[in-house]
Amino acid sequence: MKKFFKRLFLLLMIVIIAAVVWFFKDGIDKANEFESRQPLSALVDTVRSNPQYVPYDQVSPTLYQATIAIEDARYYQHGAVDIKALIRAAASQFISSIPRSGGSTIAMQVVKNLYRQYDGTAVWKAAEIVLAHRLCEMYTKDEILALYVNIINYGDGYHGIDAASHGYYGVEPSQLTQGQATILAGIPQSPGYFQLSDHYDNARAKQKLVLDAMVRNKMIDQAQADAIYQEPNEPTVLDYSWSTASVFDHGFYGGIRLVDVVL
Repeated sequence: MKKFFKRLFLLLMIVIIAAVVWFFKDGIDKANEFESRQPLSALVDTVRSNPQYVPYDQVSPTLYQATIAIEDARYYQHGAVDIKALIRAAASQFISSIPRSGGSTIAMQVVKNLYRQYDGTAVWKAAEIVLAHRLCEMYTKDEILALYVNIINYGDGYHGIDAASHGYYGVEPSQLTQGQATILAGIPQSPGYFQLSDHYDNARAKQKLVLDAMVRNKMIDQAQADAIYQEPNEPTVLDYSWSTASVFDHGFYGGIRLVDVVL
């Protein structure tokens, strides 16, 4: 009986190893296919060359903190992939006591949005991991974080923090208040559900989760979180000249149209 279980265990290990090898072989092939058509560095250069691109040091630091807290809490501690987050995300699909979560890192989300791949197939997920690894080899964590806030969907047709800051509040990204920055940081997980024009209450509930995450990760204390939550942050202008239609008319990101992403 012991020999039987040993052989069964060995067989399972062989199957698992073979599956992992197949997974990443297909991922590398698919990543190479995408890069042969559109090199990752060329896509990044396109984003950075746009007049609406906002450099890292010209964005509210609170937006970065809030984004990391809610999207990728261990951002500066892992590489392209957060193994712990992937395990937690997988477990959350089967264990009800674990809050549902995604395993995508910020680097993986940047790749997903640059290539506009939202199908979620196993082959693309493997390619996404490979491409995220390549991204992390070429750029610093701060540079990747800046890319993220410049291309992500903040609802109401505002793609990128420059459009969102001006469209919702009529200010530069560096001038966002803590209340404004923390409510914006929660929108990308489901832009259509959290956009401020018609789902402000949803966004406020999400902002509370963002602030809770910031407290949990020791970025702020509870008193600061409570004070930030009381700050006014309803849209002051809703200027749709900054929305997708007008932005993409000017060739924003080479005409790429980004869509809502479920992470």
